[in-house]
Amino acid sequence: QLELVESGGGSVQSGGSLKLSCMTSGYSFSTHCMGWFRQAPGNEREGVAAIDSDGATTYADSVKGRFTISQDNAKSTVYLQMNSLKPEDTAMYYCTVEYCPLGTVRRWFQSFRSWYGGQGTQVTVSS
Repeated sequence: QLELVESGGGSVQSGGSLKLSCMTSGYSFSTHCMGWFRQAPGNEREGVAAIDSDGATTYADSVKGRFTISQDNAKSTVYLQMNSLKPEDTAMYYCTVEYCPLGTVRRWFQSFRSWYGGQGTQVTVSS
């Protein structure tokens, strides 16, 4: 059974940084994509970033240049380094992992509305 445990959220001031972590377990894919998505109350879910087994990445326009997704395949963990945080980044952040062929991370990223997440970790950015 797939398990996803997000951590690292918190409260920071605008311009600050946070690094989220997501430990995954309970799956065995030959290749995979890992992703982060977020949702704030009253807002639609938003895909944030994704990475495939080979390290290819893609980002939402709203976070490009500020957020960096990375992974440790040995630890089955995906990270999200968030810099230059803005109040509009305030949301619950979730991670996911699914099978995806290499070279398809951008296309997989478009399916973020169907991603299954863990319990999430709250990020609050104050102005």
